[in-house]
Amino acid sequence: MIVVEYSQIELDHCLNCHGVWFDAGELQLLLERMGITSSEMDADGLINAPVPKTREKKRKCPICSKIMKKANIGQQPIVMIDACTEGDGLWFDGGEVHALVSQLAKGKGSHQKIISFLKEAFKAEE
Repeated sequence: MIVVEYSQIELDHCLNCHGVWFDAGELQLLLERMGITSSEMDADGLINAPVPKTREKKRKCPICSKIMKKANIGQQPIVMIDACTEGDGLWFDGGEVHALVSQLAKGKGSHQKIISFLKEAFKAEE
């Protein structure tokens, strides 16, 4: 994993799978910098949300090593992330950060700079 910094937010990025780890509060900070508020991104809400049915492999939190909970966020497409049940952070598989931010930015003004950064830094697919 390497650290990628954008607008004083440090994100951990896996060069092998292109996944991204957000420490607690970092996703909300990124969205705030974009002028986006979403109660859907609340860590407590994600931890208490119903668990989606999936065959996706369960992941361990890189901070506390406990099994993380799968959670759906966003709409069209729904993005399935892994949330630490201890509140340490959120894991996004490759391309999921870009998909979520692009979706949330629609109709919120021009955020092309952040979206371009995410796409380039995290190898997001169109």
